[in-house]
Amino acid sequence: MILITGGAGYIGSHCALELRRAGYNVLVVDNLSNGNIQSIMGNKFHLADLSKAHEAKLIFKRYKIDSVIHFAASCYVGESETNPQKYYNNNVVSTLNLLDAMIEAKVKRIVFSSTCATYGTPLYSPIDEDHPQDPINVYGRTKLMIENILKDYDKAYGLKYMALRYFNASGADEEAKIGESHYPETHLIPLILQVASGQADSLKIFGNDYDTHDGTCVRDYIHVNDIAIAHKLALEKLIAGSDSDSINLGIGNGYSVNQVIKVVEKITQKTIKTEMAERRFGDPHELVAKNDKAIKELGWTPKYDCIEKIVKTAWDWEQNRHY
Repeated sequence: MILITGGAGYIGSHCALELRRAGYNVLVVDNLSNGNIQSIMGNKFHLADLSKAHEAKLIFKRYKIDSVIHFAASCYVGESETNPQKYYNNNVVSTLNLLDAMIEAKVKRIVFSSTCATYGTPLYSPIDEDHPQDPINVYGRTKLMIENILKDYDKAYGLKYMALRYFNASGADEEAKIGESHYPETHLIPLILQVASGQADSLKIFGNDYDTHDGTCVRDYIHVNDIAIAHKLALEKLIAGSDSDSINLGIGNGYSVNQVIKVVEKITQKTIKTEMAERRFGDPHELVAKNDKAIKELGWTPKYDCIEKIVKTAWDWEQNRHY
């Protein structure tokens, strides 16, 4: 049985669905603070709060777990700066509880949901796995702390891990049964689609004076299903006896805010009204992944390799959203 923590969340639910389609026996664990019960899609579900050590241990006593995929975390960069206590507890303490429960139960494989935020402000682009890790916000620091904990647990206890550092998760499952649903929503594509669907009057663009081709931020948007497939491949690599590793996930291409808006207008046939706002603290000019290692080591190739494919699935979800 594969334990997926945070499996009722955006990325976790897509990963759980991918594993179920591949024939795996999946257990979703979530505290439903941000997850959606509707996104579990028939997988076995256990309500638990990993910040409580006894609840983490109970999971491994009640179920025969073979491996873990760990998504459960708080993930709003802005909130992490104003409420660091929440992030160190939800991300670092909860992960320690999970790892300790794993060691006690002799479960020695984990795929960890990390982030490009561990790199901080990029010194060069595209970013490879050897880029210095110097996060500029609390969220990124908690994820880097966990990566370092995993290295120490591997050395001391033989716990093997894959830390997948992904860039801008986006899109929705092609069947539009699950998709992106955050409250509040902070991601660019769903925010633009809210304007296209009439739920919002306009889109705020945070700065148009960046050192990019059109002045707006450039990001590497990777489809959530491609992320899910990469987690499955990373898990299978660990099951096959691979050593621990850290791997970037991105399509290797960057799109500016203005480019994404134009693609949304083309696909939705709607005009997107925008308004300018001041830059947000810590927003780098450009974040683009070098994905050679994922392609070579995981045998992974992104299926949704352009922004048009990604936006199309997100728009289908927005028009047929279930939660």
